[in-house]
Amino acid sequence: MTIDEIRAEIDRLDSELLRIFNERASLALRIGEIKKGLDLPVYDPAREKRIFQRMASENQGPLDDQAIVRLFERVIDESRRLERIMTRGDH
Repeated sequence: MTIDEIRAEIDRLDSELLRIFNERASLALRIGEIKKGLDLPVYDPAREKRIFQRMASENQGPLDDQAIVRLFERVIDESRRLERIMTRGDH
């Protein structure tokens, strides 16, 4: 493959990641609405720990497990932030 072909594949994957991130955020918002109705906290440290452990155990590299956990920490932080904003009703 040429550099341009590899970059085109990276661009395609970036677009797919964008779609997936937004789909995940939409699902997080649905969970936020359910939590609000049940008066549950947005933050669920046990759930987050399970996600990190699962992602690290499924990781086949070349990113190491710590890098995967950092990426998912960021994704989850943003989902949690969005849940808080949307469930407060000040959007």
